[in-house]
Amino acid sequence: MTDRIDGAALLNEVEAFHRRFNVFPTEAAYVAVALWDAHAHLLDCFESTPRLAFLSPEPGSGKSRALEIVETLVPNAMAAVDASAAALFRAVSGVDGKRPTILFDEIDTIFGPKAGENEQLRGFINAGHRRNRPMFRCVGDGANQTVQAFHSYTAVAVAGLGNLPDTIRDRAVIIRMRRRARNEKVEPYRTRIHEREGFALRDRLATWAEQVSEHIAGDWPELPDGITDRPADVWEPLIAIADAAGGDWPERAREACVTLVKAAQTTDRHSLGIRLLTDLRDYVLIGVDKLPTIAILDRLNALDDAPWADLDGKPLDNRRLARMLGEYMTADNTPIRSRNIRTAGGVLKGFHAEDLADAWARYCPPPSQDSATAATPLQPSSEPLNL
Repeated sequence: MTDRIDGAALLNEVEAFHRRFNVFPTEAAYVAVALWDAHAHLLDCFESTPRLAFLSPEPGSGKSRALEIVETLVPNAMAAVDASAAALFRAVSGVDGKRPTILFDEIDTIFGPKAGENEQLRGFINAGHRRNRPMFRCVGDGANQTVQAFHSYTAVAVAGLGNLPDTIRDRAVIIRMRRRARNEKVEPYRTRIHEREGFALRDRLATWAEQVSEHIAGDWPELPDGITDRPADVWEPLIAIADAAGGDWPERAREACVTLVKAAQTTDRHSLGIRLLTDLRDYVLIGVDKLPTIAILDRLNALDDAPWADLDGKPLDNRRLARMLGEYMTADNTPIRSRNIRTAGGVLKGFHAEDLADAWARYCPPPSQDSATAATPLQPSSEPLNL
């Protein structure tokens, strides 16, 4: 009979193993990664699996090493740097029952700006986030083709430069890696020495997973306030594992959840469209209820740390502004459109704050305390604008 494993002590060991070789940017990152390693052994207990992403703006930030340590701790690790979508579908749907944990290094070569389209791989990663969502493909030759369902539900960890497509990023725990400072030291990793230690921890994680799987499968953990929708899907498995482990892991997991979700919302600011809506609210339509398009573009393109002055090599123009805002709706459920605005120089096309108010409320994060919106009330203008 196998002795009962102390889950909290085991997760402490997994975290300590990462700390020997990885410098993560926050304490929350160590907690999340250790829980993610354990969750890869317990996929059948959950309806969804979060992706784990080590990202950085520059090379040499420890991403590949982090992925290498994860590789020793998860079941059936499969490095997939240049694997095709077809190969991955077949690996996950294999008849041997050994579902792989897929590890993508240099993910920027797949989804980066110079990588071209990789819709098959993107579809694989997206579909595999949830259980029982197979992708259907034609197999066979010529007229003898048949439709076959390929299951892609499996744990996926990635590492790379830059960012991820929105559809993948929203399903991931994001660890923003940095280059080590001079005072940050790690133990040199030697595969032939340290890999065996990781494998030993992996095997104990597998044993512990068998011991707690029935309990975890029936658990519905209480999530921190404000964690809903996609973040809830991402964190529910990790917090369920922390609750099963006990000790201080339930508290640490919830603290890590809040920290990393808030960091993702602050850093990524979601899609380019939401970034546009937020910048219009916080920095452009300040203290006025309407503004001509030409003035809006001038203010957007002058913003520091904003993408508007260089979108695909050229500044935001009136056509693209109108197209992007037209994807959102007013409170009357009509697309946001420019309207005539009377100015001292005549009538110009522009946008009204009241038309954007519903989209601001639905899509944008609350104004930060240092934004102009938080301090400046909206002032209606009945006089012609002087431009």
